[in-house]
Amino acid sequence: MSGVIPYLIRAYCDWIEDNKLTPYLLVNTKSVGVVVPEGHDANGKMVLNISSSATVGRTINNEAIIFKARFQGKSQKIVVPCNAVLSIYAHENGEGMMFDMPKSDQEKNDKKPSLKILD
Repeated sequence: MSGVIPYLIRAYCDWIEDNKLTPYLLVNTKSVGVVVPEGHDANGKMVLNISSSATVGRTINNEAIIFKARFQGKSQKIVVPCNAVLSIYAHENGEGMMFDMPKSDQEKNDKKPSLKILD
């Protein structure tokens, strides 16, 4: 079964723009597969305006958000895997949704429940 996060990102993006607001993403730039301009992040995080007026060719599929945007006057391709999105929100009022950071495979394995047999 596919994850729900890409569906929520699409729904929130549509809802925000339908209300004439600006959708922003907070992105973990250290996640695997993130392609953003170097030097624009702070502490491994970056805020991106993903409005249809600020992007070209924006696609939000079940794997990633992909678009072109201008940084320092230069058009650049941006790729944000859905699991790298920490939050989507309206810039004007902060309404939106936060997502949990995905756990590493090791953390997932460490937290498996163990079966104890009681006498």
